[in-house]
Amino acid sequence: MSTPADAVSAARRSDVVDALRRGTVPQSGLDLFGVGLDRFERALDEKLDVVASGRAAFHAVRGEYGSGKTFFARWLSERAKRVGLATAEIQISETETPLHRLETVYRRLTERLTTHTHPPSALRAVVDSWFFTLEEEVLEAGEATEDDAEALDKAVETLLEARLAEVAVTAPAFAAALRGYRSARQAGDAATAEALLAWLGGQKSVAASARRAAGVRGDLDHFGALGFLQGLLRVLSDCGHPGLLLVLDEIETLQRVRGDVREKGLNAIRQLLDEIDAGRFPGLFLVITGTPAFYDGQQGVQRLAPLAQRLATDFSTDPRFDSPRAVQLRLPGFDLQRLGELGRKVRDLYAGAASNPDRIGDVVDDAYIAELATAVTGGLGANVGVAPRVFLRKLVADVLDRVDEFADFDPRRHYTLTIDSTELNETERNAAAAAADDVELDL
Repeated sequence: MSTPADAVSAARRSDVVDALRRGTVPQSGLDLFGVGLDRFERALDEKLDVVASGRAAFHAVRGEYGSGKTFFARWLSERAKRVGLATAEIQISETETPLHRLETVYRRLTERLTTHTHPPSALRAVVDSWFFTLEEEVLEAGEATEDDAEALDKAVETLLEARLAEVAVTAPAFAAALRGYRSARQAGDAATAEALLAWLGGQKSVAASARRAAGVRGDLDHFGALGFLQGLLRVLSDCGHPGLLLVLDEIETLQRVRGDVREKGLNAIRQLLDEIDAGRFPGLFLVITGTPAFYDGQQGVQRLAPLAQRLATDFSTDPRFDSPRAVQLRLPGFDLQRLGELGRKVRDLYAGAASNPDRIGDVVDDAYIAELATAVTGGLGANVGVAPRVFLRKLVADVLDRVDEFADFDPRRHYTLTIDSTELNETERNAAAAAADDVELDL
C-alpha cells in the first residue's frame, strides 16, 4: 500500500521530487507514487519472507522500454530492505558488466551492495559487522573473555572456519581473505586490510604483498565468483541480513552482442538458476529484467532451449489474469489513464511541501495534468510507454516549481511545452524520430 502524501517525511519527499526533477528514477520512496504495482505486493512479500527464512527465489520481469522495469526493481528493493535483506542492482552492459563474466557481475554486486542502514558499497560495514557478531557469540558462550585477546582471536577464527566450512570447499580463498583482513586490522596495517577487502569484493590489481599476507593468489575468476557469492550470503546471514535481493537489470542487452558472447551470457543465467534450484544459494532472491523480445525472440532466451523451458510462462490470457506468482512477471506498461494517475500522485506529493499547497491543486488540476500527459506523449510519437520520465520531469521542473515560486504563473497561459532531443535518452529519441529536433506543442 502507498503512503499518504501528508504522512511523508520532508527528507523522503525531497529525495523523490529532486530525482524526478533531474529525470531519474528515485533511489527510494517509490511507494509514494507507484502506479499499478498493488497487484504484486502480496505475492512478492510472501516471496521475500521465503527468502528471509533461508530459501532462494527467482523472478523474470518483462516489459517494453518505458514500462517501469527499473522502477519496479527499486520498488522491490525497498520492500526487501524493510524485512532486513541486503540489495544490489546491476545494469548489464556489453562493455561495463558483461553477463557471461560472473566475476565482473560479482564485483559490481559488492560495489552496489546496500542495506537499510548503509548505502553502497556496504561491503566493509557488512564484513566488520560479521566479525563483531562472531566475537559477541564467542563471549556469550564463555569460550573467551575480552581480557584474553589471544584466546578471543583463536576462538573467533575457529568459529569463522566453522561458519564458512561449506563455502571453503569450493572457495577456500574467501575464508582466507576474511582471516587476512581481520589480522591486518588487528595489526594496524590499514593498507593491507583495505587491499584484502578490495580483493574480497572482486577488485583487480590488488597488491601482491597483501595477497601473500592472506595466502591467496591471482584475481577472482568466473568459477570462483559463485563461491564468493555463497560466502557473502553466509556473512550477510550471520550479521542480521537473512538474504540478498540481486537485480540484473536491462538483460536484453545480450541481444546486441556477438553470438558466442550471447550464448555464454544465456548459459550464465541458466547456471545461476541451476545453482539456486540445487540449494547452493540460501537467501538469494535473483531478479532479472528484460523486454518481451528478449524472452520470446530467437536472439534471446529462445536461443537456449533449457533456459526457455525454465522461463516459459503463458501470456495468452487477458493481462488482468496474470499470476504474480509466475516465474515471469509482465508489467502492464502505461496508458494515458495511468500516466495521468502518476502525475496526480506526484502533484499531491509535491504539494505537501509547497509554500501554497492549495494553489498547486487549483492551478495544476486533474484536467491540466491530463492535457500535459497527452501533449508529452504526442511529442514522443504518441508512444505513451516511453513518456513517464519526460512527463514527470516536465511536470515537476517546468510546471510545479514555477507555480510554487511565482504567484501569477499559470501554465495554461505562460507555458509552452518544448521537447528537445538533447534531453531525451536513446529510446525516447527513437520514439520522437518522426519529429524535428524540437517539438513545440501549445497547451
